[in-house]
Amino acid sequence: KVLIDVPRSDLAEELAQSETKVQVLQDTLQQVLDRREEERQSRQLLELYLQALKTEDSILSKVAEPEAAPRKEKDVVDTGTSSTDTSATTALSDQVLTALKEKPAPELCLDSQDLELVLKADAAALASALGWDKQKAGALQSACDQELSKRLQQVQTLHSLRSTSKGKKTLP
Repeated sequence: KVLIDVPRSDLAEELAQSETKVQVLQDTLQQVLDRREEERQSRQLLELYLQALKTEDSILSKVAEPEAAPRKEKDVVDTGTSSTDTSATTALSDQVLTALKEKPAPELCLDSQDLELVLKADAAALASALGWDKQKAGALQSACDQELSKRLQQVQTLHSLRSTSKGKKTLP
């Protein structure tokens, strides 16, 4: 970092190099520092995100569990007993259905496994289980798909950052 702050002419004189070579050296050093800072910020952001997911899941499970039994009975009565409705309510837990109904952005509250279950559910059965129209259920599935894709991309980025940092540690 100190080498970046030194005036080019002084550094060029000290290293017995041209100012052009010193400028390239300083630019390269700045790029390395910028990349390290971006990696540090990405790691921090991912750690905060994972911590927030765990906190949200624990809060959601504590809030949803006492209400789970009455809601299940209500859902079965409201939606009937057709096979598609029953499969949608059994595949998706009461906790997931509660989050889907009550949260303004439920895709952010669910873990990745639950997002996959929502995506696999039949849109008509999901709409019926939630008491929504098919279009609203389809929009929910689309939002869940986008969130799951974003999470997978973040995991891939983390793996890439880890492999890059491991590679740097082995260099002399």
